[in-house]
Amino acid sequence: MALLPVEDALERILAAAQPMSGEDVPLLQAAARVLASDVIAQLTQPPFDASAMDGYAVRPADVATLPATLKLIGESAAGHAFSGTIGKGETVRIFTGAPVPAGAGAIVIQENVKADGEHITVVEGSPDPEHIRPKGRDFRKGEAALTRGMRLTSRDILLAAAMGHATVPCARRPKVAILATGDELVMPGDKPRPDQIISSNPYGLATMLAAFGAEPVLLGIARDTLADLDEKIATAADADILLTIGGASVGDHDLVIPALKARGVELDFWKIAMRPGKPMIFGHRDSQLVLGLPGNPVSSMICTRVFAVPLIARMLGHTDASAHSGTAPVAHALSANGPRTHYMRARIGGDGRVTPIENQDSSLIAPLARADCLIVRPAGSPALAEGTQVQVLPLDF
Repeated sequence: MALLPVEDALERILAAAQPMSGEDVPLLQAAARVLASDVIAQLTQPPFDASAMDGYAVRPADVATLPATLKLIGESAAGHAFSGTIGKGETVRIFTGAPVPAGAGAIVIQENVKADGEHITVVEGSPDPEHIRPKGRDFRKGEAALTRGMRLTSRDILLAAAMGHATVPCARRPKVAILATGDELVMPGDKPRPDQIISSNPYGLATMLAAFGAEPVLLGIARDTLADLDEKIATAADADILLTIGGASVGDHDLVIPALKARGVELDFWKIAMRPGKPMIFGHRDSQLVLGLPGNPVSSMICTRVFAVPLIARMLGHTDASAHSGTAPVAHALSANGPRTHYMRARIGGDGRVTPIENQDSSLIAPLARADCLIVRPAGSPALAEGTQVQVLPLDF
């Protein structure tokens, strides 16, 4: 099978995405969730003209000439509104957040007033219209202040609560089953034999996918037998996405493709023109999508970032740009690229320029951990001079 260009592979993966159904999520559980539909304000905020200052509610005509003495007829506090109407020559003591009484059109701040029993004297200053927060200044009943496709922040949760909602409609988080494969793997915390290594990939992948709204489930490690692979793959039947790690090539011990086929997975492609990450599988069984990732940790993480993260965003209907790339000037010259798209581990400096990590060996995890982005070098890209804008894919999440 010829190597498939990255752009074509991504297009085919995204075309297979099915939107997630919606569910009502309590506010305290909704942070970072994606809205499945607009959230409509159930009330108007503020629900009345409200005072922005402590002071006195007055009629502007009564304080047009200073000093002005007014009769104090009551008080308006938050939760305890004055029920009457202010007439000529009258005033009401008012506090921040309290409803402005009928008849009043301005607030005189308390610093500009001398109080004497049942009367006050406004001695200086002029009423500022900004001292009154008009009804509906924040939002009005029926407005869609939060819209479908948004990823909810703490500030959005605050707004949803203020609009009268105890729950918000969110897209169901795609369930992603993650299966590591290989006799050489042991779990973190276990002591490996001299010929074994730690299974680190599932933890990096799960964290990345959870950050973008997925619900990762770790299936453990499948040994290099068709029977064990079949048993583990069968447990992922209810997942929206199955991610396998390792065994995606065509060696004698690479059994993932036969195991997937035996479980009814129809393969779309399994070789991509990218580095690192060439031996990646994509297919489906019924509505479940299957991504078979390389076992190399760097390749596995980069393939997940390039393909699985945009897939999750598409399934959620997520509308912001967090899953996509931007550009930055490169800090030093880059040589010409070869026939495969190259994802170079890099960091963005305080000056906004991007510098590749010195060692690009795809077997090294520590340099990947130091990176906060990937420089994307298209296949056949020519040499680039220092300062040239390059495509950058964020990793800092």
